[in-house]
Amino acid sequence: MIVLSVVATAFVLVLPVELPDKTLFASLVLATRFPPLPVFVGVGTAFGLQVAIAVTAGSLLSLLPQALVSGVVAVLFLVGAVLLWRSAAEGPEDGGEAADTRERTSFLRAAAVSFGVLFAAEWGDLSQLATAGLAARLDSPVSVFIGAWAALLTVSALAVFLGKALADRLPVALIRRAAAVLFVVFAVVAAVETVRVLT
Repeated sequence: MIVLSVVATAFVLVLPVELPDKTLFASLVLATRFPPLPVFVGVGTAFGLQVAIAVTAGSLLSLLPQALVSGVVAVLFLVGAVLLWRSAAEGPEDGGEAADTRERTSFLRAAAVSFGVLFAAEWGDLSQLATAGLAARLDSPVSVFIGAWAALLTVSALAVFLGKALADRLPVALIRRAAAVLFVVFAVVAAVETVRVLT
């Protein structure tokens, strides 16, 4: 049974957590490389699976060692930053070329890459932990799922739209390098969190 108040609670809790989060930037960068629709489908599917895992795990997810989770997240972001920086040097330099690249990319490949990037990046994320906590506290897992997934899809839609607009106006290399710097910042924050937990 769907409880609208629980759906609203999950939506309102997850949306502001994700707006300034890595998800927004990762989706934006993906939308500069691939057509918007397959990016949205891939990202949305990844979020659906992540939310389902978080809801199913409930409070068990929050029992994982925090140092392990933050350490893995730090490594993932460092790897992501390196890949983004390198792709900036290799990729198209303006929005017109980016559009040509997007047209030659298959829907399935773009969706699969988008799924993989977001599925890996969301492990241990605040929204996943918040969703697990809500599912543990509230006796309506389907409602929590709907609210959290709707919030994540909203953020993804905004990012994909902004990504397409930016790709048409700004050099793709600039967007990718800026995202790489943000990924480094997230990696440093996760590393600091790991050290803080271990000491």
